[in-house]
Amino acid sequence: SCVCCMQGMIPYLPELIPHLIQCLSDKKALVRSITCWTLSRYAHWVVSQPPDIYLKPLMTELLKRILDSNKRVQEAACSAFATLEEEACTELVPYLAFILDTLVFAFSKYQHKNLLILYDAIGTLADSVGHHLNKPEYIQMLMPPLIQKWNQLKDEDKDLFPLLECLSSVATALQSGFLPYCEPVYQRCVNLVQKTLAQAMVSSQPDQYEAPDKDFMIVALDLLSGLAEGLGGTIEQLVARSNILTLMYQCMQDKMPEVRQSSFALLGDLTKACFQHVKPCIGMSIELTVKDNLIVNISVQQCNMDTQSQQISSHPFSLSQHPLGPEMQPYIAMVLHQLVEIINRPNTPKTLLENTAITIGRLGYVCPQEVAPMLQQFIRPWCTSLRNIRDNEEKDSAFRGICTMISVNPGGVVQDFIFFCDAVASWVNPKDDLRDMFYQLQCNLVGEENWRRFADQFPMPLKERLATFYGV
Repeated sequence: SCVCCMQGMIPYLPELIPHLIQCLSDKKALVRSITCWTLSRYAHWVVSQPPDIYLKPLMTELLKRILDSNKRVQEAACSAFATLEEEACTELVPYLAFILDTLVFAFSKYQHKNLLILYDAIGTLADSVGHHLNKPEYIQMLMPPLIQKWNQLKDEDKDLFPLLECLSSVATALQSGFLPYCEPVYQRCVNLVQKTLAQAMVSSQPDQYEAPDKDFMIVALDLLSGLAEGLGGTIEQLVARSNILTLMYQCMQDKMPEVRQSSFALLGDLTKACFQHVKPCIGMSIELTVKDNLIVNISVQQCNMDTQSQQISSHPFSLSQHPLGPEMQPYIAMVLHQLVEIINRPNTPKTLLENTAITIGRLGYVCPQEVAPMLQQFIRPWCTSLRNIRDNEEKDSAFRGICTMISVNPGGVVQDFIFFCDAVASWVNPKDDLRDMFYQLQCNLVGEENWRRFADQFPMPLKERLATFYGV
């Protein structure tokens, strides 16, 4: 429903939502089914109200419908509940045992088609509540049926796709709680990647077999990323005993953009989890990353960036996530000009701009002397790209980098200082030391005496926000 329609409905929702919740128990399956869909349209409003009034009764009735005797109602309820999970996030934590009890029971009740939707609902739950799922009682409820399905499915069965995606979310959420299950899951993912690559090599020969389905490889790489993100450094022993880095390097050169996207994402997660294993291939990885961005640059000019090309370049350069310091120096020149070109190009997709800005900030944080001289060439689009993203660790690291670069080369920001102030004002709750960096830069660059005269040029909302948050 469009925003204006939603606004018009709000006065009626306190009366309408309870009525719709009652309709979930209607005798006619079609009414129950369409009511599930209708209620999902108002999940955002429901979550914004006191939970006991609307969220709890809606969740309770939707869970009953997940176990409905009618398959269409099951499907509609499962989809609606996934939407509710996305909106409610940690609001669902008090009800986790009740939710898991229902979803796990559905495993024994659902047939093939609805089972795939159930995987999605479980994966969305894991994404929504995160580490709150990591409790022994929840793990004991959830993991046995998932592993049972995992063991039943053969490597060639396409039903593995949604299960692998589900397990990726679960592994990320459970963190150390996934340890008892990680080794066989990890090994099977490596085998799936290796098997698909081998089939692709054979099928590339004339008059040979048909090409393999690379989706097996993509979802396996994504699950390996989930394991690396969830287990952190604990994954180091599994990486050491496998040939995943060799396989990942092959995948980074694959013709299919989605394969490259997933392999670069895995590179980033392994860089954070066990850098000692990634370090030997850092040079080759950066060269491939730059090459990939060159391919994307051409596609932007030719066809305004098709979706796949945008996805493959939407990750920050993975290796800039690790504080290599001086060891990054040989690679700065290789990547920096490409990044500056991308961030200055008109009509570059928003996600690509944001990730390019984050990458420049991180590179400037680890090697400010090498990056700061180019500050004037990217500071304005850098600031406008990151002013609209929410507070998070990526934004934090990028802003620390830009502050460090400004300290090295203050002249590079003087002409566009208002854009920097605007980007600083976009923060809702920066860490204390970052807030202090902002304050010191503002005072040092303009001087306390000149600040008032300088700030008079600002739009009033920006002036007021800087005064409130930074006392300047």
